[in-house]
Amino acid sequence: SKRQHRPKLKLLLVVMPSRSSLVTVELLPETHDIFSNGCHYHTLVTTAKGNTMQLQTRIRSTVAGLLSSTKFAALSRHIARGRRRMSGMAPTVYYFHQVDDPHSHLAVQKLNQLRQQYALPFITHLVSASADDFKGSAEHFQHWTQQDALAIAKGYGTTLDITNTPTPEQVYQANSRLSALLNTDTFAAEAYATGTELWTSGNLNEIDAARTSDTEIALKNGNALQAKLGHYAGAMFYFDGEWYWGLNRLHLLEQRLIDEGFASANAAPCVTLPEARDTSGLNAKHISLEYFPSLRSPYTAIGHKRVLELIERSGVSVRLRPVMPMLMRGVPAPAAKQRYIITDAAREGRFYGVPLDRIVDPFGDPVKAAFNLYAGADALGQGMEFVTAYLSAAWQRGVDITTTAGLQQVAVEAGIDWQAMVDAAAKADWQTLLNDNLSALTSANLWGVPSFRISGGNNSEPFVCWGQDRIWRVEDEIAQRVK
Repeated sequence: SKRQHRPKLKLLLVVMPSRSSLVTVELLPETHDIFSNGCHYHTLVTTAKGNTMQLQTRIRSTVAGLLSSTKFAALSRHIARGRRRMSGMAPTVYYFHQVDDPHSHLAVQKLNQLRQQYALPFITHLVSASADDFKGSAEHFQHWTQQDALAIAKGYGTTLDITNTPTPEQVYQANSRLSALLNTDTFAAEAYATGTELWTSGNLNEIDAARTSDTEIALKNGNALQAKLGHYAGAMFYFDGEWYWGLNRLHLLEQRLIDEGFASANAAPCVTLPEARDTSGLNAKHISLEYFPSLRSPYTAIGHKRVLELIERSGVSVRLRPVMPMLMRGVPAPAAKQRYIITDAAREGRFYGVPLDRIVDPFGDPVKAAFNLYAGADALGQGMEFVTAYLSAAWQRGVDITTTAGLQQVAVEAGIDWQAMVDAAAKADWQTLLNDNLSALTSANLWGVPSFRISGGNNSEPFVCWGQDRIWRVEDEIAQRVK
């Protein structure tokens, strides 16, 4: 269970399921500094009081490796399955529907197909919107979630039209209508019809006073069960220890259900990943792709190879714009969210053949040192090579990128002259570079990584999206813009 008490880890790593926080590290002043005047790289040799920094890095990396491992995924399934059997419950998929979440509106359109294909119940619950801390950027969240759902709807064979932003009263009216239909055969159809009204006219029926109590109970029960099982967002499917977000992860849930015998062995998933238009040979040089990665992002790490392949395939003009990790720029991420991120990224990595393996977490000063060196590599015209080698070293191959030796190994693998990069970094202002990139990212109403902005071609309006699971949409957009 996500909320089990684990006293040995709770104070050491923010990704653990129990209450946690990072230990503050006090660095001793020594003759060798990571930075000089906040931006120049010297020698990455620091002495941490009592080796605390080294211990933190080791523990953080070890636990991240554990949470991202296939053994942990199998153990999570095994424990959840065992608890379910002990309680006498049959195998069940739980679906958590949030009426004012456009991704829920897309997901519920596939619910009846799932129920028809798989020989186990799909139990539906209503949930409220996440707390602001789970949204990353509460300021930009609503705009992003609406635009993202609109951008992917057609690719998944679903529909969405947004001409109304639901008011709290309209949201309550929608919940009141659907709370009477939970786990009925008509729920999916009614949820789609209700969502369509909610996102367009907003003209729902007046609240039935007699149903007020039932509606509040339904939301309370749905919220409580979701929290107990360890999640926080709408459009989520849960099955025996694992969470699956909306349409984006249904192919993984379906494959698991097929593998575990809930459909015939030759069954095909109902919801497949969208296929983008092939950009091979399109010569999209006149199309601009701004790519916003980060060095401490597991989603960046598992998607980077596909981004490189897309660039090579399409010939698009790319501008690399790395940004500081979210936690290091004050973006909130509660423990439940951090745990989901690392386990989900690991699962996606295995699916795409880029598994997270021997992780060395560069949180804090080490990633700042890396970005300082990136500025030098960028000045040499080898920024992408540096990012590629660094992501592989930190997230797959266990290179200790917190040391000078590890960073020198990154330089060798990237084909970058170490001394030339260090010299170039001494003349560059990495902080201004990253701040400019972050300003560009937030101006597009985005905050997470990897993110993308496409401009040029036959459309004067830029297209922006966020996520390694949107690379197909990036390629599709490039193809649409080629004149």
